[in-house]
Amino acid sequence: MTLLPSWVASANTADAPFPLNNLPYGVFSTADSDPRCGVAIGDMILDVAAAEEAGLIALTDAPLFDVPFWNEVMEEGPALWAALRARLTELLAEGAAEKAELAEMLVAQSDAEMHLPFLVSEFTDFYASKNHATNVGTMFRGAENALPPNWLHIPTGYNGRASSVVVSGTDVRRPWGQLKGPNDDAPRWAPSQRFDLELEMGAIVGTPSDGPVTVAEADAMIFGYVLLNDWSARDIQAWEYQPLGPFQAKATATSISPWIVTKAALEPFRTDTPPREKELLAHLKDCGPMLYDIDLQVTLTPEGKAPSTIATTNYKEMYYSSAQQLAHHTTSGCPMNPGDLLGSGTISGPEKHQRGALLELSWGGKEPVTLETGETRSFLEDGDTLTLHGAAKGDGYTIGFGTCAGKLLPALADPYQREPFLFAQNILAEGSNSATGTTL
Repeated sequence: MTLLPSWVASANTADAPFPLNNLPYGVFSTADSDPRCGVAIGDMILDVAAAEEAGLIALTDAPLFDVPFWNEVMEEGPALWAALRARLTELLAEGAAEKAELAEMLVAQSDAEMHLPFLVSEFTDFYASKNHATNVGTMFRGAENALPPNWLHIPTGYNGRASSVVVSGTDVRRPWGQLKGPNDDAPRWAPSQRFDLELEMGAIVGTPSDGPVTVAEADAMIFGYVLLNDWSARDIQAWEYQPLGPFQAKATATSISPWIVTKAALEPFRTDTPPREKELLAHLKDCGPMLYDIDLQVTLTPEGKAPSTIATTNYKEMYYSSAQQLAHHTTSGCPMNPGDLLGSGTISGPEKHQRGALLELSWGGKEPVTLETGETRSFLEDGDTLTLHGAAKGDGYTIGFGTCAGKLLPALADPYQREPFLFAQNILAEGSNSATGTTL
């Protein structure tokens, strides 16, 4: 496939992240409008809610875009997904008869504020890069015991908090937690000192399941993909993860990019998973090329300074695909819902510069990373902004995701301190309820 020309001029260059070949889905607002669904084209956003109101998009009897999220489109299933993409391509292609009317429905991306593009039903994060798992395991258990016995047989995951998911540009505050170093007699309560990023992709489930699904069925259920940063407090994690795995260490925030890149846009970039060291059981075997050739990059920007690239890798380095993760998720009979989000797990390649977390890049803090400013980082410092970038490179065109960025704010001085005014209000409320015999 080559670049598809659009009447939106900014979409017609080889490095434009949002050409007609892409058409990712998001939710935006402006100074004059509430959040609404839109499609990125070049450096503009097509207001699809307005296009539907004008009768230019009419795929169902009831409106699809009268709400500020894409879940209702997801729930309609793959046939409608294909019909919508075909209609948008027709409307935005060079020579479209509706150009004049549609031009009035374009909004500059620079004038828009982006919001979460979908309602997150549930969130599950995986641990599915062999390079990452081997590096982390070597650090903590030695090279001979790096991978747990089950790792080459199943995609390992844990349930996270859907409420932790935030859109790119949302600040993240350093968390407090229970910490215990190897030489400490007892745990202490303190802000995390080993706060980290994880470079991941997020797969969005578009259709529900009832009972186990095959890998092929799981692949068909996926609506699209986003960039994902699984912010991680490594010192909180080190104390809590045995015996049941991460809990509070992963609950601070999970940042995602604002645009859902559809599976259809990524089809030309499918690629095979790596060779298997252990044969997978039949229900998890690959059914064709299951990964995508997507270049990924992480930049770290200290406050007030220039950014430094700290990692470059590719999504094709994963050991398990999102479809395999989803299929495994359903094996117990667990129903999946539209809006479920699956984090790929940290994406790391075999080389040092391809490691997708500071934990790996600094080898647990023993080998600090030197930034272009001359500063070093073992883990994140207050004021640092982390930005994930992703793009698939086609023949004369690019499929971009938008950036996934977040700035780390200092920990609260006292997380349990309350504003005096609010405290007084609560006291008065309790007194009033006591007087009337009402129990809070």
